[in-house]
Formats: sequence, C-alpha cells, structure tokens
Amino acid sequence: MTMDRVAVRYHEVALKRGNRTALVAQLTRNIMTALEGTGVVGTNRAPGRIILHLSTHNDWCNVRDRLTRVFGIANFLLCERVDGDLDNMIAHIANAAAARPPFASFAVRTKRSDKTYPLPSPEVSARVGKAVQRATGSSVDLDHPEVEIHLEILPREILFSMEKVAGPGGLPIGSGGTVLTLLSGGIDSVVAAHRLLGRGCRVELVHFHSAPYQSRAGLNKALELTRILNRWQPGSRLHAVPFGDTQKQIVAGAPRRARLVLYRRAMMRIAARLAAALEAAALATGDSLGQVASQTLPNLVAIDDAGGLPILRPLIGMDKEEIISHARRIGTYDVSTLSDEDCCQLWVPKHPSTRMTVGAARAAEASLDIDSMAGSALAKAEVFDARSPRDSFSRQNRAPD
Repeated sequence: MTMDRVAVRYHEVALKRGNRTALVAQLTRNIMTALEGTGVVGTNRAPGRIILHLSTHNDWCNVRDRLTRVFGIANFLLCERVDGDLDNMIAHIANAAAARPPFASFAVRTKRSDKTYPLPSPEVSARVGKAVQRATGSSVDLDHPEVEIHLEILPREILFSMEKVAGPGGLPIGSGGTVLTLLSGGIDSVVAAHRLLGRGCRVELVHFHSAPYQSRAGLNKALELTRILNRWQPGSRLHAVPFGDTQKQIVAGAPRRARLVLYRRAMMRIAARLAAALEAAALATGDSLGQVASQTLPNLVAIDDAGGLPILRPLIGMDKEEIISHARRIGTYDVSTLSDEDCCQLWVPKHPSTRMTVGAARAAEASLDIDSMAGSALAKAEVFDARSPRDSFSRQNRAPD
C-alpha cells in the first residue's frame, strides 16, 4: 500500500452552518490552486474533511509545505487506504509502526465518520493500540505521545496515517470580500495584511513611495513582502503610487506640524479611490494604538475622516513584541527590517502634532487642491501582479480602470 491520500480537516469553516457548503467549496478551490503542479489528481468530500488524491509521482514535501499556508485548514494527514477487514487492518498498522525508528510512546486517534461501521472509535483505537504495543514494545500515552497513529473511518474507505501537520486555521481566502491594505515596507503593515488573509479576505496591496525625492528601496521591500504574501495568497498584487509630488504640495501649503497627519489623510483619499476601482469594501493599515505619532487616538480620528471607507486595523491592540513575533513566524521580519527610506519621514518636522483634531486637519489642508493631487498620483501608479505561486511578477504602468 502507498500513501496516496491527504485528509484535510477544517474547524472554523465547520461552525458556519448556513455558509458551510460555500466555504468548503472555496477552500477546495484554494487548495487546488495552491497545489497546482504537485501531483494532486482529484478531491472528494467526507464529513468534516476534504480528501485529496495524489498521483504515484506526487511531490509530498511540496504538497505539505503549500498546505501549511492555505487558510481554512486546521490540520491534514498524509494517508493510505487500508483493508476494511479489522484483523488485516490491525496487522498492517502494527507492521507499519514497527518499521518506524523506535519510539517510546504512542496514541491511536480514531475518527469514525461512518456511523454504520460496526465498532465504535474507542474500541478500534484500543484494539489497534494493543497490536502496536506488542509489535513495538512502546507504551501508550494519550496525553503527550511521541507518535500519533490516526485512523479515519469514512463512508467509503478507511485511511491510516502517522503524519499529522498543522494548518494555519482561519477562513478560506475569498470568502470575506476584498480589502485594500496600505503596505509601508515596515514590520506592521504586512502582518496586518496576513491577519486579514486569515479572516477570509482577499487582500490588495498599495504602497506609497517618494521617488524621485527618495530612492526606490522602500518599493523594493514592498515588492519582496508581496512575494512572501503571495505564498499565502497566490496572485497577489501591489499598486505602487508615487507620493512625492503630493507631499511637496502639502509642505508648500500647510502648517509644518500638520504635515504627517495630512500625508496620511492624502493616502487615505488616494487609497479610497483605488479601492473603488478594485471593488474593495474597506481599507486596512498596520496601525497599533499609540506606537508612533500618527497612531495616537486623536490623529487616527483625524486620518479616518478623510478616507470615506471603513478602515480596518487588525493590530490596533497588539504591542510591538506580539507583532514582531508574528512577522518572524510568517517570514517577513528580516525583509521588513532592511534599511530603506519611508515616505512618511520625508520633510516631516522633528515634533509633529500628536493631537490633531478633525477640524484642524480640514483647516490645514483647505488651500490644497485635494482632488487634483489624488488624481495625479493615481494616474502615475504602477501595478505589480504576481500571477502564480512561483512569485513571478508582471508589471503594468497604470492604475486599474
């Protein structure tokens, strides 16, 4: 017998009842997109599971790696089909366990989805466990076993596995609408985007840069972060918006201490226009309350006033260490900490306002041609489109229609 099945389990998806069928369908599509070219030849559904059928020439290491980044998956098992005859099944599992490198303890976990099967799950586990104990000399430890043996008793087949891998959980991407996330190139915003992916959102990315007044180092970082996110969301897109001329007009026409908040208000206006073109329902940022001058509560209120769309802030209550830990876990931290030039630091005073009111912000930008500034910036935007899990970008020299 060969390992030719993967039993994909989901948890949060199963709790959605009325939406469960649509969510499972979306998850299945996402899995097949992620596993393109890895030897998966088909799928079928079982209660609480999606069963993947592998070809004889499958690339299991690649399959495992990609499945760990498909949101909606709680865990998955590399399986083989076993004989439904209980004695044959027990003998086969005991022999497979004995063929492994020695282990001190084990547990048998049986899930019986087929309620017509004549034995209950605890009885199956007990019988298999006794045989494995005789064959290996290992002890049973149900709480902290060194090895877990899994049996999936399904309506049409019984699957056996000794390899269980954790998935990322959450909801399948595409089930929660589209959000446009402002990607700075720093640590926080890419973590915010990743957290939104885990809530089922399709994430579009927009990066504001100040070339030619600054280098394109920040844009290069944003592109690299988009490549990393593309491993979780194949087909990710980065919209690169030149922001230097907008900043130049703000510097010439607004009070010095107001510049930082006005930069962010201008970004929100531009992002809102782009979101409308992309049919995104909300904007998102990596703001964490009180972390820097633009993220005080008064300044966030003043910035929100300019957006015209809901602004999601997945990190608002997280501290920096929590955010850094998440960034390390998803592989973005090293890129985010590379040296660059943040556009928000261009021509900003040493002590920007930290308590800007909505009224003061509106008054400070009253002399500016806001609509013209936003339209001009968007007309010069570039779109970088990663169309496959292999991180290959195509480039368009215009914003979406």
